[in-house]
Amino acid sequence: MIASVNGRVAAVSPDGAVVEVGGVGLAVQCTPGTIARLQVGENARLSTSLVVREDSLTLYGFADDDERQLFELLQTANGVGPRLAQAVLAIHPPREVRRAVTMGDLKALMQVPGIGKKGAERLVLELRDRLGAPTGDTALDGPGLPALGGPITPVAPWRDQLVSALLGLGWTGREADNALTALAPVADEQIATDGQVDVAVLLRQALQILGRS
Repeated sequence: MIASVNGRVAAVSPDGAVVEVGGVGLAVQCTPGTIARLQVGENARLSTSLVVREDSLTLYGFADDDERQLFELLQTANGVGPRLAQAVLAIHPPREVRRAVTMGDLKALMQVPGIGKKGAERLVLELRDRLGAPTGDTALDGPGLPALGGPITPVAPWRDQLVSALLGLGWTGREADNALTALAPVADEQIATDGQVDVAVLLRQALQILGRS
């Protein structure tokens, strides 16, 4: 099993990245929150999980080991494959996933594309005693946490990164633009305070905005 990769980020797309390790470019599928913290040309470390199928080998990448372990544990529930498990982590950070399952918060779980009421009930029933209680902060729970080579995002690219992440999650260009407009003051405040933009934080807020609309 490939437990992690550490190398230069050669390319970034809405659904993943290419990380060069020992002269080999490894394609890694990532959540938008993880992708938002990657910078082409910079070094990054990703915890990874290799999913083996009869006709494919797919490497999934995560901000830390806790997120990877949760990704693998989610797949032990009936009807949950790697793509759905990744979708759960794209919408909610690990701490929120544990809280939703432990507290039986079906509404939160149903925010994930592909999970209806019955699917949410099944997750709670099968995983409530296995996920454990919500833990402390993880690499994607808030600003200022040093993950994947640093959370700093130059001022200009944050708009493109946020739009690409939302499009990769299935939102339309118009919806992404609306979220961008709503979050511009938040980004301006981040720049004024820290001199940088934390795209992962903006992405969480964008998903909340779009989920209410």
